[in-house]
Amino acid sequence: MLSNKQIEEIREHLDKAQNPVFFFDNDQDGLCSFLILQRYLGRGKGVAIKSYPDMDKSYFRKAEELNSDYIFILDKPIVSADFFEEAEKKNIPVVWIDHHEVQVEIPKKAYYYNPSYKEGKKEKIVRKDKWGSEPVTSFCYKISKKKEDLWIAVVGCISDAYIPEFYEEFLKEWPELGIKTNDPFDVYYKSEIGNVAAILGSGLKDKTTNVVHMLKFLVQAKSPYDVLEENPKNRLFHRRAKEVRDKYEKLMKKARGCATRSKLLFFRYSGDLSISGELSNGLQYEYPDKFIVVAKTEGNRASLSLRGDKIKDIFLKVIETIEGARGGGHENAVGGLVRTDQLDGFEEKLEEVLKQ
Repeated sequence: MLSNKQIEEIREHLDKAQNPVFFFDNDQDGLCSFLILQRYLGRGKGVAIKSYPDMDKSYFRKAEELNSDYIFILDKPIVSADFFEEAEKKNIPVVWIDHHEVQVEIPKKAYYYNPSYKEGKKEKIVRKDKWGSEPVTSFCYKISKKKEDLWIAVVGCISDAYIPEFYEEFLKEWPELGIKTNDPFDVYYKSEIGNVAAILGSGLKDKTTNVVHMLKFLVQAKSPYDVLEENPKNRLFHRRAKEVRDKYEKLMKKARGCATRSKLLFFRYSGDLSISGELSNGLQYEYPDKFIVVAKTEGNRASLSLRGDKIKDIFLKVIETIEGARGGGHENAVGGLVRTDQLDGFEEKLEEVLKQ
C-alpha cells in the first residue's frame, strides 16, 4: 500500500491542479481510479489509454488540446520517455500512480507512486494470497475518503481480482449487491456489483464518443443502481454490454473445447472486439488448475492474455528466444505480444516449460 505521506502528497498535487487531465488504463481499475479522483476534485478530464503495452508520446497532444496544467497517469506500467520529455518542455507536472512491478526507468522529474518502488529502488511486493497486488482504485479511494464513492472503489478492485479491506463496509451499505466470500472472482461473476463491473468494462470497449458519454454519466452517478437500471442516459453502454456479453459467451463456448490438456488451455480467436482479458479471467475461474492463454490474432500481431500460478516468470522464460516478443503484468496475470507467425512456436515452447 502507499504510505500516509505518499497519499498526502498526491492530495496536494490534486489540490494544486486547476485543469488536470487523467490518463487511465483502459480497464475498470483505471476507469474507477479516474472517477474517484475526478469526483473528489470536481474538475479535470479523463482519457482512456488504449495503446499497448506503453503509453506513447502521441497522448501528450491530448493534454495540450485540453490546456491541462497537471497530468495524472493511473494504472499504466509503461510510459514512453518521450512523453515525459514533452511534459518537461511545457513545464507540466506529471503524477504517475501505479501498482504493477516496475518495468521501466522512472524519470526523475515524474512524481511516481507505486508500492513496488520505494526510495528509488524496485521492491517486489510479496502477497500471502493468490490474488494480485492492491489496485490503483484502492489507493485512490484512500486518497479521496469519499464514502459516496465506496461502490466505485469496490467495482475497480474486484475487476482487478482483489477484495479490498473496505468490502465489508460495502456489504453493510449494499448487502443485496454483494456476497460474502474471500474470492474476488465470486464477487465479479456471482453478484450484482460484479454486474456493474462487467457493464463498465464493456462500455470502455465502445467507440470514443460513446466512452466520453459514459464518463460524463459516471461522474454524476449517485449509486450503483444508476448503472444497473437501464434508462435513456445509460442506454448506450447497456446496449454495448449486451453485445459484448453475447460475443463473450460464444467465444467462451469455443474456448471450453480447448480444455483437453492436463495443464494448458490455449485458445485463439480473431475479430474486431478485444476481450482477451475477460476471456482469460473467465477461463481461469472455470479451470483454476490450468494455465490459461488467450490469443487474439489481428494481421501479423497476436495479443496474449495469460493466467496461472506464477505465469509471469514462465512467460518471460518462454519469450527469451522469441524475437520481438514482449509483455508483463502481475505474478499470476500477464499480457503480451508476439507476431502471429510466432504463435505456434510460442505455444510449443510454453508446453515444454510447463512439462519441466
